[in-house]
Amino acid sequence: MSLLQIEGIRAGYGAVEILRGIDLHIEAGELVALLGSNGAGKTTLNAVLSGLIRPWAGQVRFDGQDLTQAGARAVVQAGLIQVPEGRKIFPNLSVRENLELGAYARGQARREDNLTAVLTRFPRLRERLTQLAGTMSGGEQQMLAIGRGLMAEPRLLILDEPSLGLSPLLVEELFTLIAQLRADGLSILLVEQNVGQSLEIADRAYVMENGQIRFDGLPQDLLASDELRQAYLGL
Repeated sequence: MSLLQIEGIRAGYGAVEILRGIDLHIEAGELVALLGSNGAGKTTLNAVLSGLIRPWAGQVRFDGQDLTQAGARAVVQAGLIQVPEGRKIFPNLSVRENLELGAYARGQARREDNLTAVLTRFPRLRERLTQLAGTMSGGEQQMLAIGRGLMAEPRLLILDEPSLGLSPLLVEELFTLIAQLRADGLSILLVEQNVGQSLEIADRAYVMENGQIRFDGLPQDLLASDELRQAYLGL
């Protein structure tokens, strides 16, 4: 049984259909890249997975549990944790307070142990525990957002456009970190427009276009096809 199984998901806003029958699965321990341009439907799919909008049809199962109509709190409590696009940190709270909020709905019992683990992984955050989060650099804020997600003890971590707005050097550091998390056994759904580096570290990849999955397979197969690369990745 897959850790995450999505079947026939249709969803949208008002009368506008965005997702047109999405099938996707992630196995435990996998790093899966979900690629696609702006408007492909990636953000809407993330909203469905996070319980922020209800799908019109289809099913979402996580570790055998039906989360199709579950709300955001139930999704988090199940261990499906999202690091949202744009980081969405609390700028007027300290780094410590932001991290502790990550354990609000899940991970409270081991909050201090998890905090120690996060600060060990991100030494720069340890140096800035009392600093207001909004005064940090973009790269540090992205570390904070990921650290906050890790505080919730994710069984699957969704990273939504984590490289957005970062310098090339910080992007390299970020993808090295994501690969390390995968090597440590964390299951990850990486939703990105940075195609090249995503495919370098992914076990499998999906490509979305106009609310549908156009490719599902190995990164090397996607990169080996001139037709697919030109049609869906602009490479």
